[in-house]
Amino acid sequence: MLEVLTGTGLASAAGLNAYVPLLTVGLIARYTDLLPLGPGWQWLEHPAVLVVLGVLLALEVTADKIPAVDSVNDIVQTFVRPTSGGITFGAGASAVTAGDLAAAGEGGGSWWPVIAGVLIALVFHLLKSAARPVLNAVTFGAGGPVVSTFEDIASVATSVLAVVVPLLILVVVPLLALIGVWAWRRRRRRKAEHRGTAVPGVP
Repeated sequence: MLEVLTGTGLASAAGLNAYVPLLTVGLIARYTDLLPLGPGWQWLEHPAVLVVLGVLLALEVTADKIPAVDSVNDIVQTFVRPTSGGITFGAGASAVTAGDLAAAGEGGGSWWPVIAGVLIALVFHLLKSAARPVLNAVTFGAGGPVVSTFEDIASVATSVLAVVVPLLILVVVPLLALIGVWAWRRRRRRKAEHRGTAVPGVP
């Protein structure tokens, strides 16, 4: 059960920033005993992988704070974040090894942790993309950089909590989802008002 919560938290964090949970998993697995990785995921703690992830994280953090570039980045991340979610759920849950994946390809084993991680990260990525314009407006012009920084902090906090105190994921993930849904509904309302029409059921 705790492994599933860990995987869920990491995949959710991947929907906000693809590289934060990957780097978190790699660093924690390499330097502590809190998250022993299965044979199929030990490559995440390799020094070369950690360096590459660090560079990619720096690029992602920078791109997401530059107007216009952040929109292009979100399009590219539509593919990257779900992939990261699948990897981190599988690694965090320690449920899928290389042998499992090979068996799954032959009709045995289980791909469910990877698939679940992809879907969870995709949902949070879509909520993030929908929420960004609304949250930009709430920041009164401070815009993208402020919202992006909040998302990065939320991704780091969720990733660490998913490993250290996985039970808190029962609170953190629904809270993040509620914020995203609220922003999405508010965005729909603003669009409806702009068109001069009302959307039933949207406060």
